[in-house]
Amino acid sequence: MADTLTAPTETAPTTTPTERVPTVIVDDAHVTYTVQGAGGKPQGPPLARILNRRKARAATRKVHAVKGVSFVAYKGEAIGLIGTNGSGKSTLLKAIAGLLPTNKGHIYTQGQPSLLGVNAALMGDLTGERNVILGGLAMGMTREEIHARYQDIVDFSGINEKGDFISLPMRTYSSGMGARLRFAIAAAKSHEVLLIDEALATGDAKFRRRSQERINELRAEAGTVFLVSHSNGTIRETCDRAIWLEAGTILMDGPANEVVDAYEAHTNKK
Repeated sequence: MADTLTAPTETAPTTTPTERVPTVIVDDAHVTYTVQGAGGKPQGPPLARILNRRKARAATRKVHAVKGVSFVAYKGEAIGLIGTNGSGKSTLLKAIAGLLPTNKGHIYTQGQPSLLGVNAALMGDLTGERNVILGGLAMGMTREEIHARYQDIVDFSGINEKGDFISLPMRTYSSGMGARLRFAIAAAKSHEVLLIDEALATGDAKFRRRSQERINELRAEAGTVFLVSHSNGTIRETCDRAIWLEAGTILMDGPANEVVDAYEAHTNKK
């Protein structure tokens, strides 16, 4: 689980404008998780396939998703995580958020990171309005703060542009509508570390523009943003730094445009 960076007991020196303040330190992190039902496709005659299917469901396989990753993130940075499917991007975000433990190495964070993903859990049987309230409370906002920001959250999400969807159960929403509302709720509060997994890929150009503007505001408020996206254009537009992961290891870490250029050149060769 991610550890919290704690201040030293002695008086720390005053931070200068040029000093880089770390918010996340990943030190030789390894993350392994178990996959259930990893026995492969059943073979043979019908009865054998039934028996083999049961064995397959019971089988497990360990996946070493993150292998010795180390880096430091600083206040005010927007960092894009790129790489092919299965490269360890989402697993690394969950480890930084404290949702997955490290098997080796350590992850230290300033404050409690907030993970926002397309599959972030809101309650499908409740209306969008009730989910805004519950989501705000879960982030530590008071009811007064939620009430004051409620209309801004709805307007930011854009889900009411074609009807009164905020009063409908969330199970009636498209995946894009749900993702936009989740981002709008999360963006209503400042975060020391905000982790975003593909949420910006679900909106139209107007929503992506609003999202990028809000990310810039979070960075200006001395926050750090991590963004996982399969859209290289989004990484270029939103992030100033990028980390390229492949097979659980870092291949490149540097300015976003340079890393994306190298990644595109590599993938275009295949």
